Amino acid sequence: MDVVIGIDTGTTSTKGMAAGPDGEIRALTSVHYPLSVPGPGRAELDPRQLTDAAVRVLTDVATACRDRGDRVIAIGLSSFLHALVPMDADGRPLGPVVTWADNRSAAQCERIVADGHAKRLQSRTGTPVHPMSPLTKLAWWAEDDPATLRATARWGGVKELLVAALTGGPFLVDLSIASGTGLYDIHSRRWDDQALGLAGVRPEQLAEVVPTTHALRLHADVATAAGLPADTPLIIGAADGPLANLGVGATPAGVGAVSLGTSGALRTVVASPTSDEAGRLFCYALTEDRWVIGGAVNNAGSVVRWAGQTFFPDAAGGEDADDRDAQLLEEAAGITAGSEGLLCLPYLLGERAPWWRSGLRGGYLGLRREHGRPHLVRAAVEGVCQQLALVRDSFDAEGHPLTEIRATGGAAASKLWITVLASALDLPVTVADVPEGTALGACLLARHALGELPDLDRAAALVPTGEPTRPDPRDADFYRRLRPLVEKSALAVLDVVSELDRLAPEPLPGTEKAVRA
Repeated sequence: MDVVIGIDTGTTSTKGMAAGPDGEIRALTSVHYPLSVPGPGRAELDPRQLTDAAVRVLTDVATACRDRGDRVIAIGLSSFLHALVPMDADGRPLGPVVTWADNRSAAQCERIVADGHAKRLQSRTGTPVHPMSPLTKLAWWAEDDPATLRATARWGGVKELLVAALTGGPFLVDLSIASGTGLYDIHSRRWDDQALGLAGVRPEQLAEVVPTTHALRLHADVATAAGLPADTPLIIGAADGPLANLGVGATPAGVGAVSLGTSGALRTVVASPTSDEAGRLFCYALTEDRWVIGGAVNNAGSVVRWAGQTFFPDAAGGEDADDRDAQLLEEAAGITAGSEGLLCLPYLLGERAPWWRSGLRGGYLGLRREHGRPHLVRAAVEGVCQQLALVRDSFDAEGHPLTEIRATGGAAASKLWITVLASALDLPVTVADVPEGTALGACLLARHALGELPDLDRAAALVPTGEPTRPDPRDADFYRRLRPLVEKSALAVLDVVSELDRLAPEPLPGTEKAVRA
């Protein structure tokens, strides 16, 4: 069988998949690595670990294909958005990859908002002004470490690293990743002058932007290591969020895709770049004529994982985190909607959509003595789903109503997660029967680049799904009435947590943490 390999570089792992012409999965593998948290607000990755993981995944999947007699005809790339890494003139990293979860640029973000630039920048770039974005990260560098900013020849992200490692070729980035930097005008298709001025960088320090279907060739050493022909095309691909929509078949109008992994997101596809006047939704490219609007939440499955590790290390499953999560979710399923008066603000890593306010922190409200671990876990699940429902409310306000949801990600395997999600969104939710929707999306986009999948909406028929989980009308009504309290509570405590941050002592030297989600 002729197969395409998709490589998806994520925050805590890189996944590889080989898929056939009809989307059937022929091989699957992954490589994990730690997210480093060296201090407050920091969240970094080792660039060498990312590139080594991509080569290893490619080699392992290509070997598995060869062993079963399949022929690899192309490779497609996916990577997470909003990463930033300083590079020398030859594209070699000079420091760690600063990830989307790093929020050291909160002060610069607030200043840009206070100066009245945020709404205009978002309308042109599609990216909310938030500490996640490379725009504000560069503004932080300019203020906190101007010497490094001046001495850095190039600035890139994960996709630029992958292209360099796999091809040894030119300094390129795809339109999808560029559209998530906060530095690129998605309407005029050029680096934005005002954004570059605020960031303190020049256009020549950034990669050349190419279509997501742009084809490259593997470096000879990489091709040899993977056992692939030297002329195997490498399709530069897109960002993980837009590719997740493609990989679960959520490209037709009215179909939304929910990702429930370490973080989460709700997205839908539109025909052209669009601006959300209220500044609640992002707009990123899938291809030059298909764009994805939506909102990402920083915290999803990671909240349950954190609760299990922090509060309940003795839960059934012991040190196996997946087993412990499953046990906790099974217990939480016995609690009614609303967790008996307990409200969770699940902002362990801050929060993004729909408010894009830096400084948000997590907490539980309404905690009483009779609440036990099932209540705490269910409230965490409800908190995440309510945040996604706030994004869905923004879709309605902008004239993009949804009629159904396709879900993917590790947490989507949980009945409780899907049940709560369906009622919070008040929409039927089907779980895409693919182990990694984003990696499959990279495969499908590569086939589109080869001319084998001219209509991307055909992906909806290629991706198998189970029976939909329909919302419980009573629970849906309850969550709808509860949602204003979520927003009221989250924004009301901003001043308190800001003061807590100011009062918090500096961490002791040598307390760096490595986090596995």
